[in-house]
Amino acid sequence: MQYKGTLIAVSDIEKSKQFYSELLGLKVIMDAGANVQLTGGVFLQTVDTWPNFINKKKMDIVFENNAGELYFETDDIDDFMEKLENYGTIDYLHPIIEHSWGQRAVRFYDLDHHIIEVAETIVMVVKHFIDSGLTVEQTAERMGVDVEVTKAALSSK
Repeated sequence: MQYKGTLIAVSDIEKSKQFYSELLGLKVIMDAGANVQLTGGVFLQTVDTWPNFINKKKMDIVFENNAGELYFETDDIDDFMEKLENYGTIDYLHPIIEHSWGQRAVRFYDLDHHIIEVAETIVMVVKHFIDSGLTVEQTAERMGVDVEVTKAALSSK
């Protein structure tokens, strides 16, 4: 068995394709009208057709349930934040934050109130700490990870 991605129901598939393409850089791999496959394992399904697949009524489909998120990483979170701020109206769950392990992230809703998180890659977090003068060991301690994780992140960049 192989995991292929996450499918989300959307109210306007054309606007959703545009949103995910323009803001997150995803590309359409397959467009079957009511179902669209994007790069990164994201699938869009029209909310009008989705209830039939799961044997539910349209009223059973609940947007903004805050029970999950689509998670993305970027090497340049500052560049993404500038893009996000210039995109137009974005409904933020929170502005950019720094988690206890040093990774910066932002969470916001897509057009149908599915949560999206964009965070900087762990490699960039490690690089930031090393560039600030911390040793590999200090970086591992600061991030709460094993030294080998820090070394692996450094060797991957």
